[in-house]
Amino acid sequence: MPAISPGSSTKLSLSTGDALVVEGGLQDVEKLLQNASRSSPGTLAWLTEAVGGEAVGVNPAHVVTVTAEDG
Repeated sequence: MPAISPGSSTKLSLSTGDALVVEGGLQDVEKLLQNASRSSPGTLAWLTEAVGGEAVGVNPAHVVTVTAEDG
């Protein structure tokens, strides 16, 4: 995974109604989502949860909004 801004986080609102807060600044996360969406169908954007640090694969087609998280 490419390096992302330390100490910042981004909130993803998903089509399921769930929200996911991941490590990285808004622009960093946006780029990972865009790269995944440009790849072959079904490609996931691999991100790290802001709380717990677990890796999570996100299907960019299911992301409704992307916002900066204030902490």
